[in-house]
Amino acid sequence: MTTPRFPKSVSIREVGPRDGLQNESKFIPTDEKIQWIDHLSNSGLNYIEVTSFVNPTWIPALSDAEYVAKHIKKNPDVTYAALVPNTKGLFRALESGIDEVAVFISASETHNKKNINKTISETEIVLSEVVKESISNKKTIRGYISTVFGCPYEGNIETDQVIRLADSLFEMGINELSLGDTIGIANPVQVKQVLEQLLKRYPADSIAMHFHNTRGTALANALASLEMGISKFDSSLGGLGGCPYAPGASGNLATDDLNYMLTNMGIETNIDQKKLNAAALYIQSKLQKPLDSYSVKYYESQHK
Repeated sequence: MTTPRFPKSVSIREVGPRDGLQNESKFIPTDEKIQWIDHLSNSGLNYIEVTSFVNPTWIPALSDAEYVAKHIKKNPDVTYAALVPNTKGLFRALESGIDEVAVFISASETHNKKNINKTISETEIVLSEVVKESISNKKTIRGYISTVFGCPYEGNIETDQVIRLADSLFEMGINELSLGDTIGIANPVQVKQVLEQLLKRYPADSIAMHFHNTRGTALANALASLEMGISKFDSSLGGLGGCPYAPGASGNLATDDLNYMLTNMGIETNIDQKKLNAAALYIQSKLQKPLDSYSVKYYESQHK
């Protein structure tokens, strides 16, 4: 039996403060958000997506974006990123001292329209302006493609469409592309098939994977990605997350579960599992509901 070759180290992009909280009906007070991000900054994570500079009426849970970005205690070893929908949002992010800009588009025309009220073509024009302005301000740029593996409105998404959008984003000047399984519909075979096509065009270190755990396959899909040489993953502490514009989407791949798996496989992450657990319990207490990750549940069972 041949043992698969895995990357020696993996970089985890923590998206909980943005993707995790955006779908919560309970507004987390701003000072508690800041404290949570500060806990994350001290866990060994080297990348945290702290908020989103969308119109506050779209995502009320993140209406305090500027204050949060300006008042977190920045760790020099951490990149602090934020989601930006347009140039107006970009200027808010730049004024708030964000390190990296994240732009987003959907592979599904229907989802894109419901998400940002624009067609894919209209969105590409807007994102091109955002990327150009970000580069002029010496910021790195991350691109998200949502609904890569399936859409709640259109069903199957053709890989050719994903490739076209990837080409478009890289031609604009993004530094890294995150492929999103927005509704948690992907399976490991499908993940490998999509990556086989994309990795013919782009190096593995320019691609990240963003899985949701709606059907319990997020870790299996991460493992399949590792086997393809992917070493960057988006995840959310405790499995928080979801998409307000994707019915049925549940939480993200849990950072604590992912870190446990990777470290026990001998893959370096530089993240302290105990500090992750403590940060998870902190935000769980503020949300006043149980988190979904197995690591949190196990940790609680051992510390009653």
